[in-house]
Amino acid sequence: MKKISRKEYVSMYGPTTGDKVRLGDTDLILEVEHDYTTYGEEIKFGGGKTIRDGMGQTNSPSSHELDLVITNALIVDYTGIYKADIGIKNGKIHGIGKAGNKDLQDGVCNRLCVGPATEALAGEGLIVTAGGIDTHIHFISPQQIPTAFASGITTMIGGGTGPADGTNATTITPGRWNLKEML
Repeated sequence: MKKISRKEYVSMYGPTTGDKVRLGDTDLILEVEHDYTTYGEEIKFGGGKTIRDGMGQTNSPSSHELDLVITNALIVDYTGIYKADIGIKNGKIHGIGKAGNKDLQDGVCNRLCVGPATEALAGEGLIVTAGGIDTHIHFISPQQIPTAFASGITTMIGGGTGPADGTNATTITPGRWNLKEML
């Protein structure tokens, strides 16, 4: 089997066990604790890649196949930091682990069968984490953010620039200068 460098592997399939990932422009560093994919059997969509008939995809439809597979995602949740494929069926997470063609590939989870009707979404280089969305936030103070995180909210959509009458009444951000002054 051909060996590739760690740098090439990460560029194609995302980070693996032991790799470190910086979160944006912060000093927060994640370390991948486990990789559920099987080296050499990773699934990936695209020209010359493995999600195709007779490789990482079964050749006939079945009731077991996923509706969507997110490949090689870096997952951060209460169980740890790991890389895996995520299978979606009927709009819900059906399984997390190694997806593919269990008839031909080693280590494929029974619940993560990729078939002809499975859509693929590249998760390489992306971080997937659970969290709620607050779609109506008035940004009145910076203290709202850690409070939201503590309750499971990871995404806030809204506006405002602090304890001003406009922010208290609406969720619109008044302008660049106001936003800069708030931060």
